[in-house]
Amino acid sequence: MEHAEKISITTKTLASGNCQVKFFVEDQQRPQYGYLLVTEPKPVGDIIEEIKNRLEQRRMDAMNLNPFFPVAPTSDDHNFYLFSA
Repeated sequence: MEHAEKISITTKTLASGNCQVKFFVEDQQRPQYGYLLVTEPKPVGDIIEEIKNRLEQRRMDAMNLNPFFPVAPTSDDHNFYLFSA
């Protein structure tokens, strides 16, 4: 990944047994925050790696958008939400 950003997370166990992860991406140019739903227990390192992978996938999808033939980059992912801070 070419972006050097710091990701901090907090977790909350839901009544369903799933884990809600709230994360903050501390980036000088574009700070962001979001939520990830984790359905199985995972170590913190694996959760952060999954967040990084999903962020990179979003960046790649945004770069592949053709201005002459606009197509939605990806389908909705209801387990991953991302917002600008």
